[in-house]
Amino acid sequence: MRLYAGSSGQFIEDVIQNQIAEKLKQAFFQHFRYYPPPAEVNSWRNSLRAISQVFDRCGFTDHGIMLEYQLPLSSKRLDCIISGQDGTGKDNAVIIELKQWEKCEESDGEHLVTTWVGGAKRDIPHPSVQVGQYRMFLEDGHTAFQGSDAILLSACSYLHNYVFNENDPIFAEKFRTYLQSDPIYTADDFDKLKGFLSEKLQRGEGADVLKRIEESKYRPSKKLMDHVGNIIKGRSEYILLDEQLVVYDKVMAAANGGFRDRRKTVIIIKGGPGTGKSVIAINLMADLLLKGYNAHYATGSRAFTETLRKIIGLRGSQQFKYFNSYQEAQQNEIDVLIMDEAHRLRVTSHNRFTPAVARTSKLQTQELIDASKVAVFFIDDRQIVRPNEIGSVEYIKEQANKNNCKILEFELEAQFRCNGSDAFVNWVNNTLGVERTANVIWDLHEEFDFKVLDSPQALEDAIRQKVQEGFTARLVAGFCWSWSLPNVDGTLRDDVIIGEYRKPWDAKPEAKKLAPGIPKASLWAHDPNGINQIGCIYTAQGFEFDYVGVIIGKDLVYDPIAAQWVGKRENSADSVVKRSKENFVDLVKNTYRVLLSRGMKGCYVYFMDNDTRNFFMSRIER
Repeated sequence: MRLYAGSSGQFIEDVIQNQIAEKLKQAFFQHFRYYPPPAEVNSWRNSLRAISQVFDRCGFTDHGIMLEYQLPLSSKRLDCIISGQDGTGKDNAVIIELKQWEKCEESDGEHLVTTWVGGAKRDIPHPSVQVGQYRMFLEDGHTAFQGSDAILLSACSYLHNYVFNENDPIFAEKFRTYLQSDPIYTADDFDKLKGFLSEKLQRGEGADVLKRIEESKYRPSKKLMDHVGNIIKGRSEYILLDEQLVVYDKVMAAANGGFRDRRKTVIIIKGGPGTGKSVIAINLMADLLLKGYNAHYATGSRAFTETLRKIIGLRGSQQFKYFNSYQEAQQNEIDVLIMDEAHRLRVTSHNRFTPAVARTSKLQTQELIDASKVAVFFIDDRQIVRPNEIGSVEYIKEQANKNNCKILEFELEAQFRCNGSDAFVNWVNNTLGVERTANVIWDLHEEFDFKVLDSPQALEDAIRQKVQEGFTARLVAGFCWSWSLPNVDGTLRDDVIIGEYRKPWDAKPEAKKLAPGIPKASLWAHDPNGINQIGCIYTAQGFEFDYVGVIIGKDLVYDPIAAQWVGKRENSADSVVKRSKENFVDLVKNTYRVLLSRGMKGCYVYFMDNDTRNFFMSRIER
């Protein structure tokens, strides 16, 4: 999708006649069914006038121009692409990122600077990093930029209001490599930008080059797939054992066979906490990419997806997406779509920020099945922790049958977490009343280290001790306290208060600027500094640690007189779950089931409610 395409001559004329912003505005409405905000229209008007003057001075009249070009399977749009031929007759294209910045400040982020955008100071990607990512995305994902006859692609940024200062943070040493490959041109660099573009696009004749770009297909290059696959396979923790390997082989064979079948294939892999669903999913992702298949890995968890992207690196992040990333995907665009944590599927992909005119009734599951030839769902029905999460085995099978898909179903049972102890997970399920199992009593002589602590400070001390010993460990809690935005200085507020014990939650996802040493919510589980905050279900789900410390709040208590679990809405700070009516107790039970099963070697617990503590203790044998 693009909002404007044509010749450079026509583009310059549209700018001169003050028509360009209005044309983009109307094209935006035709595509999205609502109008862009006035600030975006003004940005188009100002920035496109600036770049049109450069094109005019270059003498560009028969080059191809695309404006607001949306990257496939992404909401990101490129400001401008200009195409033509260089002095040797080789097809070329240049991405130009346009910015109205006037100054910026240093940021502690590796790839970030701080500047005033959207009415506030924000940490955002350095322009060379940003436009370089766009360039690599197209080189890695579009056939027009691949192979022996590939269009040569370059990228730069034009900060047309920015006065050059060599000591400016935007030219800091840490950005040198990015500036060399994808340069920045400021208001003082008009002639330098003119020279850069003229070298790449000397001959013009850009209409055919533009047509090649528009007609090219989205498909990751073998180079990218090898890159991501090799990174994953090089990580020693991604090793399959026994039952995991059996299921992996069966799924791989089914996936390979699925490409020869006219019917779509839906594969469902069921398994509780610690059965290795994510390990299998990651290995499938790596090997499918290395074999040349266009595989995507999608989840419904921002924290889990962002952590995977951090591990894989900037270049490979385009293969790791969210369930709601496929609203505009073409039919069968993805060879194999791997969906981890599929219990977090929603009814539709729109959210509260989606304009009413842009919403559709198309089911999210339908979008995922449509986009893929083979859809692989990894799922645990009992990890649904919000009322708007509707993923279940039966629901997915129902949708697959409606699409006449071939359905394959597998179940994982062996435990690869909790020190390999099926007994602990079964005991938690039984004690919480999630599922009746044979493990009614927990034997403290088991190898899995389970302890009940007398205070939240004792719990924290025990978890910190494990970190000092070289283990991974985190503190988590039920959602019983409000989750505040940071203070003005970026420090976190102590939301979790139990008597004299005070501790902050991990940073709220919408927090704009954080003090040094405080990880973003999406990276709390991965960043070593995450030990200094308490995680909730939304940042802990999907992760595992050597040891986990769990604060069980008063949103779920055991009533010894009625001999049953009771949900206490008044003690919950999760506004969405509180509105779930009769499902409240089950959702909170699932929450604590997930939190208690995050540890691979041990789980330490503090109970705020004495009756709940006593009930757990009555089911422990010393």
